[in-house]
Amino acid sequence: MIRTEFTETFGVEHPLLCGGMTGLGTAELISAVANAGALGFLTALTQPTPEDLVKEIARTRDLTDKPFGVNLTILPTIQEVPYAEYRAAIAESGVKVVETAGSSPEPHLPDFKAAGIKVIHKATSVRHALSAQRKGVDAISIDGFECAGHPGEDDVPGLVLIPAAARALDIPIIASGGLATGSGLVAALALGACAANMGTRFMAVDEAPIHDNVKQQIVANDERSTQLVFREFGNTARVVKNSVSTEIAEISRRPGATFDDIAALASGQRGRSEVLGKGEMEGGMWWAGQAQGLIHEVGSTQQVVDTIIAEATELLGTTLPGLVR
Repeated sequence: MIRTEFTETFGVEHPLLCGGMTGLGTAELISAVANAGALGFLTALTQPTPEDLVKEIARTRDLTDKPFGVNLTILPTIQEVPYAEYRAAIAESGVKVVETAGSSPEPHLPDFKAAGIKVIHKATSVRHALSAQRKGVDAISIDGFECAGHPGEDDVPGLVLIPAAARALDIPIIASGGLATGSGLVAALALGACAANMGTRFMAVDEAPIHDNVKQQIVANDERSTQLVFREFGNTARVVKNSVSTEIAEISRRPGATFDDIAALASGQRGRSEVLGKGEMEGGMWWAGQAQGLIHEVGSTQQVVDTIIAEATELLGTTLPGLVR
């Protein structure tokens, strides 16, 4: 068993997380992650209303008696999000850990702290992590440039970013980006993190609520199978390389291009419906990181977690100590 500050603080068996993923963070996957001994996060905004989130939290509790959390992503949206109501739903449901991402968590911290909720904030740079620490979060998930989603504009990979954050911060840090194996977990611990966050790895599990074509595509893809989009608009995102994301990148590079020129292609609803839902791999833009190159099979969440922990334990207990003479 691998014990770290993370396992002690958050009351889970393994120093391993499945961070919030829009459209995937539902009861089926997150309960499986919890039952396997890791910490998973329901995604609040996957649920259409705060009332639906309350039901999803209850549904997850029907499937596991182990700890799990809720992700609250704070980003500008076309339609106003009733964040206060989502916060209340989380607190009143008795959830004890929240992962925040996107904009500053500061407006949300008083309510969460009053409810005794620990907050993990995702950051893509040391300066933003320090800002979140000053505002009172309990831990930082530091995202290297390899990650899916929004890796920031600094292009710093985890091998540099994780130890830089560990040196600068006084609170626990969780490594994220490019991690999918036991060796990745060990590397994260060696660099100063107390846990590893894996998103793409938990897309390719039996319980992930997405079409099997997506899971098999992740297995077939390699570390080069991602595309950076939205960079020209100051909102860089790493997505899977397909005909749609390639077209988005090409249009965005044209002189005078605006986001409106690619909005229909980049529609999140289109990606969730056509790709994740129907398995049409060229049907829209969808998200996964460079860790695709490290994923070679689809299995149950329990099998995946067991394999990661077994590999990490072997490396920590036998292989690496055996190098010291």
